[in-house]
Amino acid sequence: MSTVPDLDPPAVAELGARLAANVSKAVKVPDEVLRNVLVGLVAEGHVLIEDYPGVGKTALARAIARSIRAEFARIQCTADLLPADVVGTNVFNQREDRFEFRPGPIFANVVIVDEVNRASPKTQSGLLECMQERHVTVDVHSHELARPFIVIATQNPVEYEGTYPLPEAQLDRFMVRVGLGYPNAHDEAEMLAAHAESDRVLDLQPVAGVAEILAAQVAAAGVYASEALRRYVARCWRPPARTRARTWAPRRGRA
Repeated sequence: MSTVPDLDPPAVAELGARLAANVSKAVKVPDEVLRNVLVGLVAEGHVLIEDYPGVGKTALARAIARSIRAEFARIQCTADLLPADVVGTNVFNQREDRFEFRPGPIFANVVIVDEVNRASPKTQSGLLECMQERHVTVDVHSHELARPFIVIATQNPVEYEGTYPLPEAQLDRFMVRVGLGYPNAHDEAEMLAAHAESDRVLDLQPVAGVAEILAAQVAAAGVYASEALRRYVARCWRPPARTRARTWAPRRGRA
């Protein structure tokens, strides 16, 4: 088992810059969007990307996994996708006369759940325990997920047919919610030329390891936040207070 190194905040920032520079070699993503996705990775959160097909959502997740030398899995959501297809199931082993657990794709480090709003609400709910608790329960037995673990889910616009709106409980599991947008004409021409030669994601070399990401997560969790800062954040997210509006009806004069 590899030892998790100690990282201070400047080292975490340098790690993030290194990852961003490497991912940008293969995927054309706005700098702010890429930064928010990497923040979600370091902060042990999950990312929801809402955009149209073909803008590089899957390539972004693959590039991040390859940059940190992590295991990658992709789940293509459809209406007939079952929760067991995501988390795994118990299969009877006739040779050993017992059931054994076969893990699903959710046990990878970087999991992209493509078109999550095309899956049924039952399957969507199967992701809740994984994203929040970092473990899977199958037949009363719990199985720990990989570390680090991040779900990058994509969602098509709601006007597309055959989609199921995500429930509020599941939206709450995502720390980051972004949209990639289409690249400009210059970047799109460069992408066409590059993809004509090879898959640029496969050409990426790892610039960090899983142990460094775990160390960055530990460092981020140890950052001190003062009481004044906590109160400021609470005020920013608190909805404005509702005041009762009084309606004064004019008096009607006597005839």
